[in-house]
Amino acid sequence: MIYLDNGATTFPKPTGVVRAVSGAMTSLGANPGRSGHRMSLRGAEMIYSCRSEAAEFFGLSEPERVIFTHNCTAALNTVIHGVLKRGDHAVVSSLEHNAVVRPLEELKKYGVEYSVAEVFEGDDEHTIDSFRSQFRKNTKLVVCTHASNVFGIRLPVERISALCRINGILFCLDAAQTAGVLPINLSDSCIDYLCTAGHKGLYGPMGTGFLLINSETMPDSLIQGGTGSYSSDRLQPEQLPDKYESGTPNVAGIAGLREGLRFVKSRGTDNLARHEMRLAQLMYDRLKNTAGVELYTARPEISTHVPVISFNIEGTDSERVAQILNDRFGIAVRAGLHCAPLAHISKGTVERGTVRAVLSAFNNQRHAEYFCQCVNKSVIYNEKKVAFDI
Repeated sequence: MIYLDNGATTFPKPTGVVRAVSGAMTSLGANPGRSGHRMSLRGAEMIYSCRSEAAEFFGLSEPERVIFTHNCTAALNTVIHGVLKRGDHAVVSSLEHNAVVRPLEELKKYGVEYSVAEVFEGDDEHTIDSFRSQFRKNTKLVVCTHASNVFGIRLPVERISALCRINGILFCLDAAQTAGVLPINLSDSCIDYLCTAGHKGLYGPMGTGFLLINSETMPDSLIQGGTGSYSSDRLQPEQLPDKYESGTPNVAGIAGLREGLRFVKSRGTDNLARHEMRLAQLMYDRLKNTAGVELYTARPEISTHVPVISFNIEGTDSERVAQILNDRFGIAVRAGLHCAPLAHISKGTVERGTVRAVLSAFNNQRHAEYFCQCVNKSVIYNEKKVAFDI
């Protein structure tokens, strides 16, 4: 199989990640932070090592501000539910994932409002003005994707976050599609909260994620319980990271995530981005010259996009195209709305969705060329109304 569903999770994982997960299951099987014996202490040391390496990777000076979560969705929910209260207002972009929109819809029941700022591809000034126009006196939080998971469009988040800082508004970045692909340095940014998945561009296992807190405004914790610390206190500890990490940690997942971080660091974020973008551009150029293929963005460039190709075949449902690519040609892509209906509304594809192909470090030119050939064959068969044998 040629795997191009890396926007959902990267596959394959680096060998070091697989070994680390397996090794943790066999040699780090004790519960860290709960006992004083050797195996428990070794697990705690590994977790602290991953926390420290993540802090260094993202330019955060205090490792205890790196919070492990189950995924990016959990990190985003912690910020959104933990910061916004009755009477507050938030602003999001028109490309947001349901991991942002659904928590805000839930909070509308409790007196929280939010507005949507339109994103204008290739026009940062217009996009920034759009965000500015949505600010109110009671705007407390802006939640913004770094790049669309559907169309790969980058947002000018450095300037949007600076605008928020000037106006006394907290800024939360959803970096699910960009961590490990684009450089993010919290030491010289106005990003207050960074939320990301561990299993995408960081090449860790599924079930891992990060919340990095770069603000003195601490969100309320969503869950309370055992932290292995301050056990005599009935109240949740305020100390970081304990405040947000109740319950037994995902030791094997964190061990794999540490190796994923090391993989990205060894390859270099810039090198990975250039490699993936070169393949994305090859695919875009071939598809653009294929009659019957509909593309929805400008040609991807590192300055304006991440390596995501979203397309449709005229007269064919996106799910049908993905099924053909999988069953007949052994290509894994994703089709539909990709959990981001706002993005599809902005591009007029909400009724059909799109077919999405996303590259990773493990894809190569042969994969990209074969993919384009198979899309072309799908168009030809579609035009001739010939049914595939699937």
